[in-house]
Order: sequence, then C-alpha cells, then structure tokens
Amino acid sequence: MVESVVIVLTCVIAIVVIAFILGVRPKDLPVPEPESPFQHLDERKAAIYENLRDLQFEYRVGKLSDQDYQSTKKDLQKELAKVLAEVDQLRNGTSHTPPARPAAPPRAEEASGFVCDACGAKFEKELKFCGECGKPMKVAK
Repeated sequence: MVESVVIVLTCVIAIVVIAFILGVRPKDLPVPEPESPFQHLDERKAAIYENLRDLQFEYRVGKLSDQDYQSTKKDLQKELAKVLAEVDQLRNGTSHTPPARPAAPPRAEEASGFVCDACGAKFEKELKFCGECGKPMKVAK
C-alpha cells in the first residue's frame, strides 16, 4: 500500500515538473544582457599578455633560441597592437581603419630608441606598451 502511494506521488511530481518545463513561454524568460563590444577584445588582450609572459618564461628557462624568441615576441606584439588599435577605435567611435600615412623620416627620438621605465627593456620602434612587462613606454634619453 505504502509503495503504491510513493509511486503515485512520484508520478504526480514528475508530471508537474514536466508540465512546468514545457509551459515556460519565451516572453516569460528574462532579456539577456547585451554583450559589451570590449569583452572579446579584453579577453584577446589578456590571452596575448599571458602568451608573452609564457614566452618570456620559456626563453629564460632555455627552451627557445634567441631567434625564435624574438620572432614570436614580435608577432605577439603586432597582434597586441592590432587589438589595442581596435579598442581605441571603439572608444573613439570610429569603426574604420585609419588611412595609411606616408613614410616619415626618422625622428631624433627614434635614433636613441625607446626604453621601459619598469624593466629597462629597449626597443627600436615606438610602442605604447612594453613587450617585456606590459607597462607604458616612453622615449629613452
């Protein structure tokens, strides 16, 4: 007797749950929050920074040759520059690529190079952020 009551109760609960699930209407569901236009760029930027840290670690441990390290680092920095440019474009409200500028003669500042205040790394070309530590760059004096 008790077993049949338990079976009937279980069946009733299962029917109620199934009816509730199937009875949910699309208009009853909450509206999803709009995705931030910066979200995918922030995720990509974080992944590139992590790759740069891993690359530097592997180079210091001796797993990479100097040539491999430099070429991979340069590729990651180019990719990071593209992502940062996209972020700047979104912040400024522009969605097109900037027009190509004619090649300018080298400035006096470029002759001395660029140096990172935080880690002391030196670079030939101007970068917004250090390829070694990720901090903002400035002109070497």
